[in-house]
Amino acid sequence: MRALPSSLLAVTDRHGRGRPLAETVQAILDGGGRWIWFRDKDLDAVARRSLGAAVSARVRAVGGFLTVGGDIALARALEADGLHLGGGTGPEAVAAARAALGEGALIGISAHSLQEAARAAAAGADYVTLSPIYATASKPGYGPALGPEGVATAAATGVPVIALGGIEADRIAECRNAGAAAVAVMGGLMRTADPTAAATRLLGSWATARSATTREA
Repeated sequence: MRALPSSLLAVTDRHGRGRPLAETVQAILDGGGRWIWFRDKDLDAVARRSLGAAVSARVRAVGGFLTVGGDIALARALEADGLHLGGGTGPEAVAAARAALGEGALIGISAHSLQEAARAAAAGADYVTLSPIYATASKPGYGPALGPEGVATAAATGVPVIALGGIEADRIAECRNAGAAAVAVMGGLMRTADPTAAATRLLGSWATARSATTREA
């Protein structure tokens, strides 16, 4: 099982606040974030590559980890460390991503149900993002909130589960204790006035939850 690069996966959304996305990413990096999932899939290919290059430069400067959403060619062009694929992705697509990006690439798959999480595990994903864990404006239309119980059930498949959807600092302990390998946050980082403080707070909550779990063990 491959180790995840961070306990916090920051998911990009350039519409989150009125500032350049690269500046938001830099602020997250300044707060200790090191894993960035570059999405913004609504852009045309040229614009997305340009924005991705700006984001990649910030991530590379601090030795961070860049995942690209859904586009193998873009991931190769940006020399990304990983690729994130959509729900329902099968083993052939996972194998194709590894062949294109190299065996060291981290391949993730989105899951919006426990059945999808199980299929992603069977497909050979290195991790799944499971959402929505809590009700959230960023993930409407994906069904009812799965809660920490959903995290626990998905984690039992053996694939590392990243909890996504409505994740706030005071909910991280629930997710961690349920078996989440990490948490993913979009709105709470992209929309806030202070992404640096938000990233620091989220990472601190994860560390506190991990310390509490260690003490209980």
